[in-house]
Amino acid sequence: MFTNRRRFVSGLSAIAFADLLTGASKNPHFTPKAKRVIQIFCPGGASHIDTFDYKPELEKRSGQPMPGGDKDVTFQGANGNLMRSPWDFKPAGQSGKPITAKLPYLAKHVDDMAFIHSMSSRSNTHGPACVAMNTGFVFEGFPSAGAWLSFALGSENENLPAYVAIPDIRGIPPSGPANWTSGFLPAEHQGVAFNAADPIRNLDRPPGITANTDSATRDFAQFLNTEHAARHAGDTDLQARIASYSLAARMQLSAPEVSNLNAESKATLDLYGANSSNPLVAAYAKNCLLARRLVERGVRYVQLYCASRASGVDGLLNWDAHKTLKADYERHLPILDQPTAGLISDLASRGLLKDTLVLWTTEFGRMPTHQEGTLGRDHNPDAYTVWMLGAGVKKAASWGVTDDFGRRVAENPTTVYDFWATVLYLLGLDHEKLTWYHNGLNRRLTDVHGHVIKSLLA
Repeated sequence: MFTNRRRFVSGLSAIAFADLLTGASKNPHFTPKAKRVIQIFCPGGASHIDTFDYKPELEKRSGQPMPGGDKDVTFQGANGNLMRSPWDFKPAGQSGKPITAKLPYLAKHVDDMAFIHSMSSRSNTHGPACVAMNTGFVFEGFPSAGAWLSFALGSENENLPAYVAIPDIRGIPPSGPANWTSGFLPAEHQGVAFNAADPIRNLDRPPGITANTDSATRDFAQFLNTEHAARHAGDTDLQARIASYSLAARMQLSAPEVSNLNAESKATLDLYGANSSNPLVAAYAKNCLLARRLVERGVRYVQLYCASRASGVDGLLNWDAHKTLKADYERHLPILDQPTAGLISDLASRGLLKDTLVLWTTEFGRMPTHQEGTLGRDHNPDAYTVWMLGAGVKKAASWGVTDDFGRRVAENPTTVYDFWATVLYLLGLDHEKLTWYHNGLNRRLTDVHGHVIKSLLA
């Protein structure tokens, strides 16, 4: 009896482990609108008042002291006077939504976007704020949104990861892999990081090993691993380690194909700007194209970075325009514009927007004043803009309002918890039920907060 029971339990463990190895798709809590996500992240604190949050009063009173501004304690020093955006805002689409004239390609998609203009951050420092936007916590070590989605829904393709992070060619973002970590979730759910310029390493078969030998070796290794894991059913670290090696073996066949951008037509490459004479536009465009190829093949969550870490020169590698906002953003905005718009157009033309959710995010906004002694803006964690479009999202929608200068939220204050509660809802997940027991608590992406923003739902 004991032996039969042990065999039965061992068999159940083997079945569960087989599911782990294949990254099997799982069921949501309720019928989803979206099946997958592309999250575009602009590290450095992209300025809302120079991109998507038009403030006529800021233009009118540019050069004057900001009312109450003398009492503000900011990140990098004292504030100067109010400073209008260096570029005009123009009405876009049938909705007439004003956005900066420096984003002419994205302006064509404004009618599909749902803007949140009332976001705020719990940190005014890049690293913690980036981590907070991606994990819900300012401290490192918590699972990112992509890891939660991998855990909750699995992958639609057993030969590719459920979660991929695509760093910018200029480098990784502030806090690096903490932005795509699995935290305390099983390690299999962390993001696999690679981009179009730096594909996954060590996937080629060694010389002298035939495909048949390689396949037979993998099958035998999986048999041994399944038996071993069944005897250690409670060891999730062991299971995750074996699963990661098994996935790596399967990716030998799938990853080179998904990374082969030469398979795309010239028209598609031109749509994204992949052949641009600007090497940074071309590099980000290829990463956007890689993102589409990944979700097209069943990857659940793709995190796509446009810019990287801070550098010795503020605003050189990311959106942190402390000193020379005009020059910095005239470099960054064109990199973002055509490739991102091309990605949206391509997803739409292939029918992928019907069940793909596209998010545009950053970690905080910028001040409406110029930083004293400069022509740049300091950090503003009290107000910033994000947007979403695609599956289940209301078109031409806006939620929340900032004050006349974009300094603080005036209506419908929104937190990162509300943002992720809404994203999870669109994916058929109740943010209060998606939990993992850790250190005595049922942890979740939204901590103990969060409300679905129903005004943004179609």
